[in-house]
Amino acid sequence: MNRKAIIFGVKGYSLKKEEKQFFKKTKPWGIILFSRNIKNLSQLKYLITDIKNIFKHTKYPILIDSEGGKVSRLNKIIDLSVFSQNYFGKLYENDKKIFLNYYKIYINTVCSVLKNVGININTVPVLDVRRRNSHRVIGSRSFSEDSKKVTFLGNTCINFYKENKIATVIKHIPGHGLSKSDSHYKTPVVSENKKELIKKDFKPFNECKSPFAMTAHVVYKKYDPSNTATHSKIIINKVIRNHIKFKGLLISDDISMKSLKFSLEENAKKALKAGCNLILHCNGNIKEMNKLAKIVPKIDKFIQKKTSHFYNFLG
Repeated sequence: MNRKAIIFGVKGYSLKKEEKQFFKKTKPWGIILFSRNIKNLSQLKYLITDIKNIFKHTKYPILIDSEGGKVSRLNKIIDLSVFSQNYFGKLYENDKKIFLNYYKIYINTVCSVLKNVGININTVPVLDVRRRNSHRVIGSRSFSEDSKKVTFLGNTCINFYKENKIATVIKHIPGHGLSKSDSHYKTPVVSENKKELIKKDFKPFNECKSPFAMTAHVVYKKYDPSNTATHSKIIINKVIRNHIKFKGLLISDDISMKSLKFSLEENAKKALKAGCNLILHCNGNIKEMNKLAKIVPKIDKFIQKKTSHFYNFLG
């Protein structure tokens, strides 16, 4: 399995010749898609077939970031803008039986689209516990302010996706709910004490098992005041691997986000050094991708093993 430890985005609706050559040469671990890549069902299917043909692998990892609600990348195919995680959180509070029926129909519908086009990983669920006075960047993307409810709903989500043979990515590990700023533009700093973080924010990640997780570009002052979780050996080793006991592949959040204060290459190097297994770079900028391809290593035996598990899961 001769691949680089990185996931890249694609610029448009179809692959340009330059992109095809780049992917063929670089062999990234996976490709992630966004709204800018989706015009309609047949176009999306063609794009994904084109990507998989480059790697000559029907199970090649194709990711999408489609949570529902305000993060709905499939809206040109199926409008999911009403169905935020908060929508389902409220439905659960009102009537648990109706929630289970509706949520299963919703996820089965999403998965039927994903399977139809060849997407095999969705970056859900968001396991961040929503807090009052925190930044709206999480807001309706969270199931609830109650960590027990987030845990139950997160596991329900993972299990419904599992039934459909679509892998999940829990995020933003170890918890983004307390942040008072948007990590796309600024570094959030969480000052909460360890006891409260363990009891509330880390709990859903500890109790929801998924093959993949995505890091939070957040500084947890009481653990490591100098680094975001993505760049922190302390957070990744002590919290994510030892306390939360996450055993799967750890993916950085997008290294282009302004929360990370270094150059792209440095952001990637620091994330890998801290313990991230895979780097995420989303914007499809070929110049940036070329720079990253030069410094990102090939996947190690641990990533190869977990990738094989993922292929087995797909059946």
